[in-house]
Amino acid sequence: MLERLREYHKIVLACVGLVFLLGAVAVHWNEGPGWLRVALVAVSFVSAGWYTAIETFHILRKFQFDIDVLMFAAAFGAASLGHYEEGAFLLVLFAFSGAGEELAMDKARRAIEALSDLAPDTATVRDDAGVERVVRVEELSLTDRVVVKPFDRFPADGNVESGASAVDQSPITGESVPVDKSPGSAVFAGTINGDGSLLVRVTKLTSDSTLSKIVRLVNEAQSQRSPTQVFAEKFEKRYVPIVLVATVALIVVPPLLGFTPRREGSIWAGWFYQAMAFLTGASPCALAIGTPAAVLSGIARAARIGVLVKGGAHLENLGRVSAIAFDKTGTLTRGKPVVTDVVPVEGSGYTPEQILALAASVERDSTHPLAGAIVAEAGTRGVALSVVQNARQIPARGIEADVDGRHVYAGKLDAGQPGLDLVEAFAKEGKSTVALRVGDATVGVIALADRPRDNARDTLVRLKSLGIRRTIMLTGDRHDVAAKVALELGVDEFHADLLPEEKLKLIQSLQKQYGPIAMIGDGVNDAPALAAARVGVAMGGAGTDVAIETADVALMADDLGKLPDAVALSRFCRHIIKQNLFIAFGVISVLAPLSALGYTYLGVAVLFHEGSTVVVVLNSLRILLFKPRG
Repeated sequence: MLERLREYHKIVLACVGLVFLLGAVAVHWNEGPGWLRVALVAVSFVSAGWYTAIETFHILRKFQFDIDVLMFAAAFGAASLGHYEEGAFLLVLFAFSGAGEELAMDKARRAIEALSDLAPDTATVRDDAGVERVVRVEELSLTDRVVVKPFDRFPADGNVESGASAVDQSPITGESVPVDKSPGSAVFAGTINGDGSLLVRVTKLTSDSTLSKIVRLVNEAQSQRSPTQVFAEKFEKRYVPIVLVATVALIVVPPLLGFTPRREGSIWAGWFYQAMAFLTGASPCALAIGTPAAVLSGIARAARIGVLVKGGAHLENLGRVSAIAFDKTGTLTRGKPVVTDVVPVEGSGYTPEQILALAASVERDSTHPLAGAIVAEAGTRGVALSVVQNARQIPARGIEADVDGRHVYAGKLDAGQPGLDLVEAFAKEGKSTVALRVGDATVGVIALADRPRDNARDTLVRLKSLGIRRTIMLTGDRHDVAAKVALELGVDEFHADLLPEEKLKLIQSLQKQYGPIAMIGDGVNDAPALAAARVGVAMGGAGTDVAIETADVALMADDLGKLPDAVALSRFCRHIIKQNLFIAFGVISVLAPLSALGYTYLGVAVLFHEGSTVVVVLNSLRILLFKPRG
């Protein structure tokens, strides 16, 4: 109970202030003893105004002014006129508002800090003899092997050594469905194992894990100000002294000129009261809290859906972009070749399955990407492979081996050989080819291509629906290959045959043409272009430290579909910030002049002023409920 009271001590003090204020009001209305009324109000002042007084003292020591100074002055100004209850009412509502702001900000921070609680405190380590022991995760060292039982959380980043399971990676990458893991697969601390037991070799210390980096970078992002927040802070520093000067002028000038106030009997007391109401109505509390609350909520929500945003500026800027440039390989496409066609040479007598079986058998031990794609396709089709002998790699040409007594070659063709027409036809389509010869006869050609991601076209359509006016593809690949991908995906324009420095210059040129541009790539090859763009977005941040460290925004899963989610969240945040600014400036612009002219009581000014602050805080918390499509 005491711990709860300490945790919510600001609300407790505000409640105490409210209770004593209500007691003072009851005594006043029932014409009770004056000393009791003053005593009750005094306790209310001390309780509700405790933290405001401390903050005011520290600010004035620096010869500065802020909102706490304004509120403190208004409360004691009202009390000096005998409006004890209205002064206490101001401090009570200001105390509740301040406590609510702190709770709201804590809620957003806890949404971030919850990430650090994802990883377990202990891990089960298995040594080479098979003996298991439980250690704290901080004691894990590189190459340790940890046992992860079904439905447990992974204690560290690592690679699966044995076992198979479907892993829930949503806490880190935001992926909505479990990801199958088998020997060689990477796993991340804080993710949740499925129904299989896994043995994992640790590849990163706890302090260097993907989860730790995310928590650290998101916490650092809280200290980075968004453009609107910077504007609000600069405005507040200049605005508060102006309000204080205007308040003093309102106290002094009208009485000297003989103007009659609408409140109080005495001309000086009336204008002083109206000045205190003006001071309250003109205080920019809602303006000061509206933007940081929205930005913090946005960063927290982004982290929970698998998007790492490294500062309020990037959060706002992503919502401002009108065009997005994409790297092709590994971003719009899968980044690795797949078999698209298996075509026998006319008259060879071989079927596509026989050609694939022979090619995969020969290529099985090759490390070339095309070889891996051919072997994978054979596995997908369930084609049986044969035992090979005397395999020999031919540099820059291909590979040859003996298969069931036949000499088989897989690789490039020389001029004039059969099948070259097929190779040339596939080349015009932007495809790579592997020709298969058995003995001296060419029997077939296998075509391969880097295929677009399954959700790439849908992603571009979603971006258009969000108001992105231009999508641009940048690639170092050949023009004909780029043209085919651009046509298939519906990209607005593309630029091919680009070197990294040419991508950089093109981004600079495109920004002059279209305004702010976001560039999305892998965070390594595209680093210059990512840096030149208004917002650099890295793909697959959970898989590469470089992406996390260098990009402004990182999509933690290798999922292009997260990009529209990030843009939509950014725009929602900007929408909320604009609403908060409208509410803050709207209340000030209406309430301040009405209060100065005496058309509102001090209590009404207090109610609307603090009410607007509560409204912008609650409005900002709506961001934590943002739901991406799907």
